[in-house]
Amino acid sequence: MSSVGTPDPDPNPGWLSEDELAETRKRLPLLYVEAVPVRVDGLGRVTEVGMLLRAHDGEITRTLVSGRVMYGETLRDALFRHLEKDLGPMAFPLLPASPVPFSVAEYFPWPGSSQFMDSRQHAVSLAYVVPVTGTCEPRQDALEITWLRPAEAASESVTADMEGGRGALLRAALASVGVLP
Repeated sequence: MSSVGTPDPDPNPGWLSEDELAETRKRLPLLYVEAVPVRVDGLGRVTEVGMLLRAHDGEITRTLVSGRVMYGETLRDALFRHLEKDLGPMAFPLLPASPVPFSVAEYFPWPGSSQFMDSRQHAVSLAYVVPVTGTCEPRQDALEITWLRPAEAASESVTADMEGGRGALLRAALASVGVLP
């Protein structure tokens, strides 16, 4: 509270309350960023792909770094915030010089409109491949991060475990950096 008895302004005015978010999800597509964390060698070639393990609706699934872009937030800031939130503050991501994603994924709450599905909402996601150089310690709802060679990550046995069709997005990410087996 301020000294005159009025509430202080919200320090995160880009956040919606749970009720506001539920109502917004019924009416508008939401903007997300997604990141495929990778390790690269000295020549910039992808050597490993990081995949998060999450518990969601009673199931254990593999997924990517993902999250909403807040009102007034740049894509770069949103990407950095979600990488730090999911991988920890010591991940040291190397954000791309350009905010142009390798892909745009459109998620629908019903099957058939896209290869991507999110039962909660209609969402548009800008997807990036982001090298990380530090130590990754999963946070928030991520249980662990697993580092796989690109061929392993692109395998049917791994991509089939990914939620919402993200296996196709992972394969597109690997193709965009020239390491799809």
